[in-house]
Formats: sequence, structure tokens, C-alpha cells
Amino acid sequence: MYRIEAELLIPGRGEPVRGGVVVLDGPRIGYAGPAGMAPPTPGVPALRAAAVMPGMWDCHGHFMGIRTFLDLGHLPLQPLPLRGARSARDLRAALDAGITSVREVGGLGVHLARAVAEGVLDGPAIYAAGAILSATGGHADLHSFPLDWMAGWGRQAGTFRLADGPDDCARAAREQLRQNAKVIKVCASGGVLSEVDDPIHQQFTLAELRAIVEVAGLAERVVAAHCHGKPGIMAALRAGVRTIEHGTYLDDECCDAMRESGAILVPTRTIIEDILANKESVADYALVKAEEVADIHAQAVTRAYEHGVTIAMGTDIGLTGPDRPTSWGQNGSEPGYLVKLGMTPLEAIEATTATGPLTLGPQAPRSGQLAEGYDADVIILDADPLADIGVLADPERVTGVWTRGRRVKGAAA
Repeated sequence: MYRIEAELLIPGRGEPVRGGVVVLDGPRIGYAGPAGMAPPTPGVPALRAAAVMPGMWDCHGHFMGIRTFLDLGHLPLQPLPLRGARSARDLRAALDAGITSVREVGGLGVHLARAVAEGVLDGPAIYAAGAILSATGGHADLHSFPLDWMAGWGRQAGTFRLADGPDDCARAAREQLRQNAKVIKVCASGGVLSEVDDPIHQQFTLAELRAIVEVAGLAERVVAAHCHGKPGIMAALRAGVRTIEHGTYLDDECCDAMRESGAILVPTRTIIEDILANKESVADYALVKAEEVADIHAQAVTRAYEHGVTIAMGTDIGLTGPDRPTSWGQNGSEPGYLVKLGMTPLEAIEATTATGPLTLGPQAPRSGQLAEGYDADVIILDADPLADIGVLADPERVTGVWTRGRRVKGAAA
């Protein structure tokens, strides 16, 4: 059992509490609220902090185990055991940054999730998609490799899965469910980091998307749709996806459709900001597209917020090592970008905590809030993030982390 007494308690959803207490009773939260109403905890020393809040959710990350910035063509050249070993380091970096849950939308997460659940590795709870589903020539196709080779490698490596036609798409979704994927990831539009496709163009047909959503739904899973262009966004929403990833060309009609369907936007502003800050490390074709969409994407996120679209935090982080841009451990930068694009700090924290589980639909755990009975995924900070949202971007300011009631960062109580 732990007792945390904080100058500021941020519950994830709802108003903050000045002078709050959180009691962790095993893997669940036993109490969270004003100090004056807190139950006694005899023999349990109190931990004191400037602020306490739920552990953060990154709803769009990739455990790829790569160190080359934004050149996915290097993936087949990296042995899977090496990438897995690197990703073990990423788990630790995520925890140190205050990330206690990850919706991993393509990569090695389905395997890492088992290691974390078994207690073999310390890491955030991982809700993984398995392979990214892509049409041939789509965003998750490595265009410079021979097609037959790419299709075979994608299935073997379990990172990308090319699928064409409703029947093949249904089978591809079932292959991910066979690995216990908690969410299915599709590429409904072209992308920035892929070589020959256009971010605006729709890729999967409506029939293909519906087949994937139907198969996922039979297993109580939802679909996350990579979408930049409006045609892909609208098709994905008509098919019934749960989340729109990126959403660069969202207009008023898209926002209205998202609100009506209850779909959630995961903007991933971090990846765009990192590309712009590291132009020398980005392939020419990707840089051209990134510079074209950067301002449009910022305007779309602000538009979505102003239209009342639900927004969840995601970064598109996927590299290993603190010396690399867009690497695990830098996840806490995203709330600051959400604030710059219109959110209040409290709203950005809600997007980073309480909203996260909603991106999983029926698979959502009781997480992301400081409330009785919720998962005891908790972080403490040395300063008030409502006064300075940048506190969340610095892992050194995260002085304690608990996952399911077990302290995984900071001195033992």
C-alpha cells in the first residue's frame, strides 16, 4: 500500500484538488480526493509531491527497435532479435517519462505485451495492433523492395501486412487477432514517410475497410485508421473505425462526422514537429510531404478541438535511444503541442490520461483516472503541470511512477 499526499491532485477527468491524497491498495486505487476525507492508513508512510496524476497514455506509438530516423526501408535490414532487445530499453524509457499505458499501433508490441504481463520486463501496459494493414502500394508498403519479397517479409516479420480485397482484408485482421491484438491498425490514406503515395489519396476501399471493422468487431476490437486526406477519413468513418490517426485534412464536415460517430482523433503532432526540427535526417521525399502538411495539420487539430471532437494523446514515436529524435522517453512533449494548438493544460492532461482508454472501445481498461477502483497507474511530479505543461516533457520532473500499484520509478517507500 502507498499513500501519496500532493499539493495538487489532477484526477484525469474533472476539476483538480488542492491538497489531495491518493491511496494505492494493491493494483487498484483505494482512494483519491481531498486530504480531509482520506481514510487513515496506519503504518504506511506518506509520500509527498507537488502534483499527482494518472499515468499517461500514448495512444499512437511503435515499438520498432530502430535507430534510423524516419527511413522505414532500413527495417528489413535489422534482425528481429536485435530490434526486440532495443525495444526492451524503450519500455524503460517510457516508464521513466511517466507513460504507463501504450496503444501500440504497429510493431513488436504484441510480443512485448506478453513479456510485460509476465513480469519479465518492466514496462507500460501495452495494447497492441500487431502488423499494420496496408493496401499494396499503400502507406505500410516499402515501395523500393520487390513486391513478392515485401509481401512475404511483411508477414514473416509481423510488422506490415499487405491486403487487397475484402476477403484478404478480413483474413489479415484475423491474423492479428490470432496474436491477441487488442486493436487493428489500417492505412486508410497515403502517408508522409512512405515513398510514392500521396497523403491525400484514399487507399483501402470502403468495402475493404468494412470487412476489417466487421472482423474486429466480432472479437470486440476496434479499428485505428491512419488518415491524412479527407477521402480516407470519410471512408474510415463510414466503415465504423474508432479512431482517426493524424487527421491532417480534417474539415468541418469531417469534424461533424467524427462527433456524430463518436470517433476519436489522435493527432500525433510530435512526429511532425520532430521532422521539422531534424530536416537533415529525413529522406527528401518525406521532408517535402512533411513541409506541405505541417501547417495544414496544425489548423486541423485546432479545428477539431473547436468543433468538440474528442482528442487523445499520441506521438508516433518509434525510435530507440535518447540521442535520436522521436525516440521513446520523449512522449511527454505531445501535451505541450496540444496546448499550443488550443487546449488548456487541464484539457491536454485529460487527453493524455482519461481519454486514452476510450481509444480501445470494449478492450478499454479502468485506467487513466485517479478514482476508486481504477488501475493504480500513477505518477508524481516535482511541479504543477497546469502552471507549466512543459513539466510533462521532462522525465526528470517525473519523480515517481507506479504501474498496477507497483513502484517502478523513484526511491522505494
